[in-house]
Amino acid sequence: MTDTDTDTHRTGPLAGIKVLDFSRILSGPYASMVLADLGAEVIKIEPMDTGDETRNFPPFQGQLSHYYIALNRSKQSLALNLKSPEGVQIARDLAAQSDILLENFRPGVMDRLGLGYGTLAGDNPRLLYCSITGFGADSPLGDKPAFDIVAQALSGVMSVNCEPGQAPNKLGVPLGDMAGSIFSVFGLLAALHERNATGRGRHVEVAMLDSLIALQGYLSQIYFVTGQSPQPVGTQHPSIVPYGSFPTSDGHVIVACLTDRFWQNFARCLGHDALIEDPRFALYDQRLANRAALQALIEARMTRDSTAYWLDRLTAFDVPNAPILSIGDALEQPHVAARGLLETTEHPTEGAMRMVRGPIRFDGQGPAPARAPSLLGQDSAEVLARGLGYSEAELSDLVARGVVGTRG
Repeated sequence: MTDTDTDTHRTGPLAGIKVLDFSRILSGPYASMVLADLGAEVIKIEPMDTGDETRNFPPFQGQLSHYYIALNRSKQSLALNLKSPEGVQIARDLAAQSDILLENFRPGVMDRLGLGYGTLAGDNPRLLYCSITGFGADSPLGDKPAFDIVAQALSGVMSVNCEPGQAPNKLGVPLGDMAGSIFSVFGLLAALHERNATGRGRHVEVAMLDSLIALQGYLSQIYFVTGQSPQPVGTQHPSIVPYGSFPTSDGHVIVACLTDRFWQNFARCLGHDALIEDPRFALYDQRLANRAALQALIEARMTRDSTAYWLDRLTAFDVPNAPILSIGDALEQPHVAARGLLETTEHPTEGAMRMVRGPIRFDGQGPAPARAPSLLGQDSAEVLARGLGYSEAELSDLVARGVVGTRG
């Protein structure tokens, strides 16, 4: 059995679902990777010359970029020339036997390639066609190029992601891209459920900016209720006090008193029981109005002892708390090992690869073991032979004429 043969025997709730993935960078590839984690067979269509642009982003493990590794496990790579009529026909033939098509080009690009929803739905009425764009075709920003930081800036989230008085900053995780991915998976799973009843597909459309605005939650509602945009509060909470990062004698500790019970536990933990009945701090709105005074009292006490001391004491008093870990420390913490969130897979040329697993469990079991990300065109021959019945001679001819790319 070859590596690609395993993709026809994937396990999980989406086993048997075929995904044709034209997306690149992050907003689409993260979505198709989640679908692969859930058991779908994913064929990634890549340009023959460069492949997905992220293949060129350093640092590298051998020939593979860290960026590409992070977003493209358990997919097959088909290098295809979509500027040739034969390449477009191959894509149409694959779409005709697929359940899901995913793309994240600017509006109109797939139509110009001859691979728009109207065309492919005519070939395959059951196809679920998902378009992730920056802003949506009917937006006044529709033709504007969109990347994560652009969506973050336009969504308002950057304006609150900083300490008071400091310059706005982007989120450390690329949530502008990932929000589009996450909502596209929601939409596709809902459309898949509907198709089971109707037999017909849909065009699922998700905009990155729409998705990030949808994730603002209570921040939007603060504006609607007060008429004022929320202001940056750093690690603190705009309406819950005390909540955030507090200095110790040798670092910082996160404390999150989301309820009155936790606030009262925290006051006792500090040895300041009297604060519980203090009219400045007894109720939510009083603590919010007197944030600065309460913050000063807390800092004066907590800076007298170490981070380790406070983590132990906060836990003993049942106060939600955490150290602030680096990415490396977070990945190596006992929780990650106990939950099985990391796995090592073998790549045929690059050796052992450590990767983060998908977080969803079914009946206590996480995703099936991942397949290492492919080299560009590594699976072209297998996909076309198995999926479309191409002979070895036909494949050789397509390669020679620059229609299909293969590794090696």
